[in-house]
Amino acid sequence: MFRRSRRDLARWFTFLMGSILVAFAIAAYYREVASELATVDRSLYQRTRVMATNVRYHFQEGEWQLDLENVPLLGDQTVPLNSSLVYARWYDDEGQLVQFFGVPTADRLLHEPGFQTVEILQDNNPLMFERLRQLTMPIYRGGSLLGYLQVATPLTTVEVKLNEFRLFVALAVPVSVGLISWSSWLLGGVAMLPIRQTHQQLERFTADASHELRAPLTAILNNAQVGLMADAAEQQWRLQNVANLAESMSSLVSSLLLLARYQGTFVSESLECVDLTPLLRGLTDEFAAQAIAQPLHLTHDLPAEPVMVNAEPYLLRQAIACLLNNACKYTPAGGEVQLRLSVTGHRAMIQVEDNGVGIPAEDLPHLFERFYRVDKERSRQTGGFGLGLAIAQQIVTAHRGKLSVDSILGRGSTFQIELPLTFNLES
Repeated sequence: MFRRSRRDLARWFTFLMGSILVAFAIAAYYREVASELATVDRSLYQRTRVMATNVRYHFQEGEWQLDLENVPLLGDQTVPLNSSLVYARWYDDEGQLVQFFGVPTADRLLHEPGFQTVEILQDNNPLMFERLRQLTMPIYRGGSLLGYLQVATPLTTVEVKLNEFRLFVALAVPVSVGLISWSSWLLGGVAMLPIRQTHQQLERFTADASHELRAPLTAILNNAQVGLMADAAEQQWRLQNVANLAESMSSLVSSLLLLARYQGTFVSESLECVDLTPLLRGLTDEFAAQAIAQPLHLTHDLPAEPVMVNAEPYLLRQAIACLLNNACKYTPAGGEVQLRLSVTGHRAMIQVEDNGVGIPAEDLPHLFERFYRVDKERSRQTGGFGLGLAIAQQIVTAHRGKLSVDSILGRGSTFQIELPLTFNLES
């Protein structure tokens, strides 16, 4: 599914960017054409203007004549006409050809005044044409129209430049589209990686949740069926099992809902300003009875001054209680569990340290995954689902904090929660 989606994403991105690139290439080509023609037109206009203003006129037999043998170019400098012009033609005021130089033409003026691109036969070959840029300019003197001067220059140089430009575009566009396709395939993979990971986590979460729910449901069904056929005393025991299993399922469902509900981070408006010192002292008092029953030595190291953070008190308390509960549960009798609070820079540090069984190094990277259990047999016996640390991490992350662990097998573990202090929450 993801490979197909990645391929479709790359295909559409390539099509979109390729279309933009082709449109840009076409626009650049026509702009280049317009620019080259504008350059030719300026040069042709200046040349024709010089011819029109500086040429000598002779009135012979009632008609104006042009001296087309040598045409002044700039000032007193003269050059042969055929050095840059293909032809020059002079028409009278009625459009009748009077004289011409170069390529012959019809006796009448065939084009309106202005610039035109025309084609003429090359070497009298009907299959070969030469493109020219032609200017037809009306000539006035004293407000009267004397006639029309028509000149043309070859577009060979322009065509060579445009051919080179077309060749460059023909090579550059496919290469660019190929690079775009390859880049979009790579970027599509990078963009879809979080989605793929989320999908895999969702599949794993759904499978694990289904497995965890299937076991208590089966036990409830078995106890209910046997209880229907048993005597009163056994029915009481069976009903108690059903109640315990239902309570376990309720706890599991509550944990799943908690995981689903608190995604992302809390907005500042939903948090309260909380002093961590009394909150942690109260948690130590709550776990004192459990520590005495095991027995364990539970202590705390809390500063005298307030340590203020912006937090949701109930959820933060639940995350820390999870760490304390695990520390007490997996520390053998006579061991020590310590709860510490300190301030480092602009962050509050909460540490839960024990000298219990510790965690194997290969299990540390997976410790905060949902339904992951280091010792599955011990977790079954103690009724754990492997969600406690995942919930604690999600709560801490929602507070813009960080939950980490440092553990040595057989020597104990230290869980640390880092939370931004109140004035640093928006940083």
